[in-house]
Amino acid sequence: MAYVNIEVRTEAGKVGIVQLNRPKQLNALNNELMDELGAALKAFDADAAIGCMIVTGSEKAFAAGADIGAMASYSFADVYKGDYITRNWETIRSIRKPVIAAVSGFALGGGCELAMMCDFIIAADNAKFGQPEIKLGIIPGAGGTQRLPRAVGKSKAMDMALTARMMDAAEAERSGLVSRVVAPDKLMDEALAAALTICEFSQIAVMAAKESINRSFESSLSDGVMFERRMFHATFATTDQKEGMDAFVNKRKAQFRHQ
Repeated sequence: MAYVNIEVRTEAGKVGIVQLNRPKQLNALNNELMDELGAALKAFDADAAIGCMIVTGSEKAFAAGADIGAMASYSFADVYKGDYITRNWETIRSIRKPVIAAVSGFALGGGCELAMMCDFIIAADNAKFGQPEIKLGIIPGAGGTQRLPRAVGKSKAMDMALTARMMDAAEAERSGLVSRVVAPDKLMDEALAAALTICEFSQIAVMAAKESINRSFESSLSDGVMFERRMFHATFATTDQKEGMDAFVNKRKAQFRHQ
């Protein structure tokens, strides 16, 4: 597929990187970009050599929001019948391998929502997160009212959604929205190091861990623990479990085959 709104590459033959590339619009997210992002992530997900993915933007903006210029003239019928945003934004939720968001600069509105759809966020210390849709007479439409309170709690989510204030990287880390904060010039190095670490482990175990953690947001504690237990049991049917435990017992580095 020829990409216009994103740039796609691999690192070390193991990590798939997708860089949002609409610099004049501060990487504002439109349907075309989200279609391309979904296609790129699905292609990496289907590639046996790829163990992890990174989604990033520019130093100035991860993504400054959805493309308001494209949305301004839409009617209720347009957005409802066309499923604007939810139709192609949810593709990322079907990706089974880990997806890291490497965020520098603005991650606002849809940009914040896209980052939260990834499995975890590594932020540069210049990152700014926010849900400013209230300024436009609308509300977040790609999970902002659902994922943000799960990440930072009700009070902070209400504050951000109702006042449109931005959260800086330090507060985002304290609040649990991001996993770690680094200098802007170290952002991709940090994200790539994390991705390569993940790639060293069994893809089956990594995918099972991701699925189990995501299940915790969709079920009760007792149901979630039962799901985790069954996934844990299932890993004992893999070659990688035998290799990992044998390597540990014999004090050598495991050579996982993702089987």
